Amino acid sequence: MATASNKKPPARNANLAREHLFVWEGKDKTGKIIRGEMRAVTETVVQTILRRQGILAHKIRKQAFARGRKITDKDIALFTRQLSTMMRSGVPLLQSFEIAIKGCGNPSLARLLNDVRANVETGSSLSQAFRRHPVHFDALFCNLVAAGEQAGILDSLLDRLANYKEKILAIKGKIKAAMFYPISVVVVAALVVSVMMLFVVPEFKKVFASFGADLPAPTMFVITISDFFIAYWYLAFSIIIGTVMGVAYTYKRSVPMQVAVDRAVLQLPVIGDVVRKATIARWTRTLATMFAAGVPLVEALDSVGGASGNVVYKNATKQIQSDVSTGTSLTVAMQNSLVFPTMVVQMVSIGEESGQLDSMLSKVADFFEQEVDDAVAGLSQLLEPIIMVFLGVVIGGLVVAMYLPIFKLGAVVS
Repeated sequence: MATASNKKPPARNANLAREHLFVWEGKDKTGKIIRGEMRAVTETVVQTILRRQGILAHKIRKQAFARGRKITDKDIALFTRQLSTMMRSGVPLLQSFEIAIKGCGNPSLARLLNDVRANVETGSSLSQAFRRHPVHFDALFCNLVAAGEQAGILDSLLDRLANYKEKILAIKGKIKAAMFYPISVVVVAALVVSVMMLFVVPEFKKVFASFGADLPAPTMFVITISDFFIAYWYLAFSIIIGTVMGVAYTYKRSVPMQVAVDRAVLQLPVIGDVVRKATIARWTRTLATMFAAGVPLVEALDSVGGASGNVVYKNATKQIQSDVSTGTSLTVAMQNSLVFPTMVVQMVSIGEESGQLDSMLSKVADFFEQEVDDAVAGLSQLLEPIIMVFLGVVIGGLVVAMYLPIFKLGAVVS
């Protein structure tokens, strides 16, 4: 009778050591000096492999990478464009990776691409190699690459994917640019007010103490705030910083918080409209790209919700996916979600009826991307006078409040 063994099986990756990139130099059988690179666990493994190939290595050095900066979406978009261009030009896949790695200015990205190339060299498909790094290559990216590999049109799909990433980055960049100016002005104004409360107002208070007269109400109000600020400045800053960090922490880990914040952002005047248009542009662009690549609609909707960048639309996409999987048309499912304008629903309806859904979705994305451009331009023009009025009221009000006693004293003297 067979008995169960008490010995635990070894962990799947227990015997797998971390591989490194080695640069080597040696001589072949004819005495010719040759050089190359190889990924291996140790220097001894490199030497053994080269010896089997008839190469006598006399210099083997582990390639050292700098730490490098964080890998951004822009880095991945640039790499995708480079890989697409090289493959469309007929450059083999592994050679394309080598060229991209050597021309990479970010050591962190170079390490990532080296790992992907090593997985492809050991027999993994490109999509499988990308799936090992979900932080940098999301499900949409991997699904499109897999579709390209299966259909034999990887170069075409990479080009489509590069276009998609560049357009999404452009939308995000415009939103950030529109928000940067007002946020930076508010931060600078807060710093100026803090400096005035901590250092300038107390000096005026010393001067006013020698007047021996009652101070105007605005001046007393500012001095009271300054006294409170000096006594509890550390508490005020702690509350502000703690609130910001607490909201950010809760937002990342609490789905109800994400829904509440994203819904509130969509309801904001002016800004909410820009965010909504940008979200719809990303949603339709993502679905158009996936559907044009031959990914089934239900499967494509898996990636669409997360790519929208808004939890409200992400939850709506889950409901749309559930409805479509039970036989409901995409048009009806989108209409029932109550988050898409009538124009978008009608365009999708025309696309479904004509069999050109990907084309119609692309046109919708183009339209809303242009709408985002126009809205951002209008937002910048609208915010500029509002910010000027805000600065005038806050900074100017403080200055006037501090000079009112001096004006009153001048009137008494005259």
